Parts: sequence; C-alpha cells; structure tokens
Amino acid sequence: MTDATMEQVGGRVRLRFERELGASREAVWRALTDPEELTAWFPCRIITEEWKAGAELRFVFAGPDALELSGRVLECDEPRLLAFSWGDETLRFELFAAGEGTRLVMTDELDPPIAARNAAGWEGCLDRLAGRTPAEGAWKGRFDGYVAAFEPTLGPQEGPPAGRG
Repeated sequence: MTDATMEQVGGRVRLRFERELGASREAVWRALTDPEELTAWFPCRIITEEWKAGAELRFVFAGPDALELSGRVLECDEPRLLAFSWGDETLRFELFAAGEGTRLVMTDELDPPIAARNAAGWEGCLDRLAGRTPAEGAWKGRFDGYVAAFEPTLGPQEGPPAGRG
C-alpha cells in the first residue's frame, strides 16, 4: 500500500501510511532516530538530547526560507513505537516484524487544510526511507490526486509553504 488513507478525528485529520521495508526493525528504528540516517529521508533536521518520552525536539528546515518548529517525544518503545509532536501535528511510527523485514505504519494527525500537502510530502519521504528516489515532479502529481480525493470532505487544500514543493 502506498497511498495515504484519511480519517477525520474530531476537528483534525489522521493520515495513515503503511510500508513493507526490507530492513530489520532495529535498522528502521535507527533510520527514525539517528540524526545522520534521518537526513536521508526526513524533511528536516531533528535535534534532541535523547529519544524518550518527554524529551524536547527541535525541527530545523534549511534553505532561504529557514524555519524551526518545536516538539516533544510523546511515546518511545524501542524498536516498536515512536510518537512525537511536530509543531501542531502528531507523528506516530509503529514497527512490526514482517518476515525478514519490517512493516511500518506511520500516522500524521494534522489540521484539515494541509492534509493533501502533507500526504504528498510523506509519500516522497517514505519512498526515500525505503531506498527509492521519487521521480522528478512526483510531489505535484501526488498533491493533485490528494486534493481531488480530500477536498470534497475536508474543503480547500493548501499547497506547499512559500519556497518549498
């Protein structure tokens, strides 16, 4: 499964992604928590002193429109579960042994107007996590597909932040 599923939770939206990865849970856990490995797939740098519940996080986006968000580790059960706030969103990663590899279930709980934007973005990030390079321009096609799918239920969807996408 590569497309996000969406459900409404109160006034928010939960996007759900599922991926079968060829690496062990321990290796995927490192990809989720090691600063060097995160740079290969996560959209920004994550700074923390430790990965444990309650720890503070800083998310640093580089570039001409640099941005910094704060967050906090909400749950941490190595190598099974990691959840943290990311600005106003909540990201959750669950890892399940699946034969020689790992089944990753990721959710992003967020405000409705950015659901299509984030779904398209996470598709690319999860491709990179799986070792695949997204095709040039893939984000726009994915975004357009999610807008068509989400707008009837969620209303107008915002595009990428200025200078991104």
